[in-house]
Amino acid sequence: MRFGVNYTPSRGWFHHWLDFDLDDIRADLDSIAALGLDHVRVFPLWPLFQPNRALIRPRAVEQLLALVDAAGERGLDVAVDGLQGHLSSFDFLPSWTTTWHRRNIFTDPDVVEAQAAYLAVLAGALADRPHFLGMTVGNEVNQFSGAPHPDPDRVTAAQAGRWLRRMLGACEKAAPGRTHLHASYNAAWYDGTHPFTPAHSATIGALTAVHSWVFDGTAQRHGPGGAATELHAAYTVELAKAWAVDPGRPVWLQEVGAPSPHVPPERAAAFTEATLSHVLDCPGLWGVTWWCSHDVDRSLADFPELEYGLGLLTTGRRVKPAGEAFARCAREWRERGAGAASPRRVALAVDVGDPVAAPRRSECAPGGAFFDAWMRVASGGGRPGVVLAQRASDAEYLAARGITEVLTVKQVRA
Repeated sequence: MRFGVNYTPSRGWFHHWLDFDLDDIRADLDSIAALGLDHVRVFPLWPLFQPNRALIRPRAVEQLLALVDAAGERGLDVAVDGLQGHLSSFDFLPSWTTTWHRRNIFTDPDVVEAQAAYLAVLAGALADRPHFLGMTVGNEVNQFSGAPHPDPDRVTAAQAGRWLRRMLGACEKAAPGRTHLHASYNAAWYDGTHPFTPAHSATIGALTAVHSWVFDGTAQRHGPGGAATELHAAYTVELAKAWAVDPGRPVWLQEVGAPSPHVPPERAAAFTEATLSHVLDCPGLWGVTWWCSHDVDRSLADFPELEYGLGLLTTGRRVKPAGEAFARCAREWRERGAGAASPRRVALAVDVGDPVAAPRRSECAPGGAFFDAWMRVASGGGRPGVVLAQRASDAEYLAARGITEVLTVKQVRA
């Protein structure tokens, strides 16, 4: 089990790449390592690293390597996101994809080849670093593909799949055998019209990444201390397993946090403990990476209010109650020598129509019939897993996952 954090620099947020200060970074990494965590996820800003389609700045790559080396010196493994892309409501696209040079980032041949070259340069430079975990194609890049983005790059599901395979193929060729993957925000799981699908997440890449944010309607419906709010991360992990062809495919809870006011600051520690308690009971969990390490400095303007206080540490590197809770849970897990969670014997069958296109994914969203049924079983003391309705009678598949009973939504609601 891995316990880590998404690294948000305490000074300058991700704009720190413009004023790169390795001493500041080392101090940040020291404060992360002091929590007893074992990895960080870091975010190069794509326009700064590849400002022209034919230019990948060597100095920027050197700075990324310096950050990775500094993390390794502190016992922290590093996952690197490539195409940033999108972070905390801000988009970071290079000028050669926008305005007068507007091109679809998923389908334009020149853009796609430039993206692949960029990811290959990063992965290749990192390939010999022992603390390098692997590349994530980008942070929730799927949000560029449709509503509610104000200027989406429209793409079909087939085109999205081809793009993902091209990007991950470039990473694998440059750094063979590392954990290369992609990550979508929850439209992939909850919106039946979204071109990035659950099947993409669960079958492309080395493992499945999920991002759990209770501002998706869960906390609004169930309150900050509601059972569904505290079970949300576990739900996303179990839901992700349903589409995996490999019953043993790991799931990485790559982002989870306590967003205010949906989770008030005075409840952040309790939310952290409850979330971890539930999600660590999910078999096949690769690890948990909290969002985020340090708060956003309030001298920076125009962030959504909830983004400023998500850190486990303040901008002054002081540990917050949520940080203490996360560190304590990680420490206690290791001290117990806890192994993998036991299989979930009971599963709910989710029927989203065609399993590849999943047109009825809204059933899985907060307020959907499947979401509510799963939460009813889980909040009543059960440990439900999730299977696709098409696999509900596949004895070999169910046995591989340790499932002995499959319930339908109608049975739960009866």
